Amino acid sequence: MIDPDDAVALSVWPSVPRRRLARMLDALRTRGPFVESAAGADTGGPDGSLHGDDRSRGPGQRLEALLRQLGQASQASALAGELRAAAADAMKAAAEHSILAIPIGDQRYPSLLAAIPDPPVVLWVRGRVGCLGRASVAIVGSRVATPYGLEMAQRLAMDTSTHGLVVVSGLARGVDSAAHRGALAGAGATVAVLGSGIDVIYPPEHRRLADEIVQRGAIVSEFPPGTPPLAYHFPLRNRIISGLSLAVIVVEAAERSGSLITAECALEQGREVMAVPGSVLNQRNGGSHGLLRDGARLVESAEDVLDEVGIMPMRRLIEDDPQPEVHPLLGLVPPGEAVDPDSLVQESGLDAAAVLSALLGLEMSGIVRRVDGGRFVRCERTC
Repeated sequence: MIDPDDAVALSVWPSVPRRRLARMLDALRTRGPFVESAAGADTGGPDGSLHGDDRSRGPGQRLEALLRQLGQASQASALAGELRAAAADAMKAAAEHSILAIPIGDQRYPSLLAAIPDPPVVLWVRGRVGCLGRASVAIVGSRVATPYGLEMAQRLAMDTSTHGLVVVSGLARGVDSAAHRGALAGAGATVAVLGSGIDVIYPPEHRRLADEIVQRGAIVSEFPPGTPPLAYHFPLRNRIISGLSLAVIVVEAAERSGSLITAECALEQGREVMAVPGSVLNQRNGGSHGLLRDGARLVESAEDVLDEVGIMPMRRLIEDDPQPEVHPLLGLVPPGEAVDPDSLVQESGLDAAAVLSALLGLEMSGIVRRVDGGRFVRCERTC
């Protein structure tokens, strides 16, 4: 595993090639650590795989080796020193604002997000970290939404949060802020993913909303404290919004809307894509209607959302048979034993996203519960 300090150092590198870095980190997790020769050359295989045993190496040496894997051989040593110094400054700033740095591989890192092709090296988090591991849906849409769009976003968020789902969005003007407010009004939790450092709230008029979210949920970012809200950050953060969620719900998106980027990320990650229909006389719905034509699930109420992600409404849990039909994955969770999602992926033949979705649905239904190490056990009838 990559050292947490090295992960933080990589997270402050503004030009880090995220997709290639994700492949390197995946190799570290699945194939073990790696070494270099005495001359400093990479001893990985011809495919760039990482291998060997670096337990005797300090964090700085491991960071240098990874930088060489990322094509920085000529400046790896100097760059490693700069990044570790910048990481120390970032950690100091984070501590001043009660911000946690959660590197990939940490048990608090959300397993659903870790399963995407290019997960953030580090999540900077302020608020209730536990919200990140709960069943979530994303609600995104136009920054200049109509009253209808704002009402739909707020109502969907309020109703889904009442049933226990965490609502994820981007703290932007319009639909995003309506979704956050709806989740808070529904006595549920909400997570805001920023395109800036957590201590740089954008837009600035949402500072009070951000403070409310911290009390009942969390704000997260892959960018270290002090990072400004640069334009190219927002498409990057969209993959995190979808990566944290079982499904993405689009409310009022034009044909060139940034919300469609989030929907594309969701499809790449194996998540469900849903859309709220709107007036055909309004060009702000062109993107949403395009998603519906391409097969997205039409959403009219929270019932549609709950049905799509496989979570039973609270009232049906009370009214229906006390032993409702459950996902066949439960048969691979022996009573009294804790199992991890990776073993279930291997035994079931399902992909990681499907297994995690099923586990979160079973957890929401009170059939399994999460224990230390991200594993799951069956609940007793009194659970």
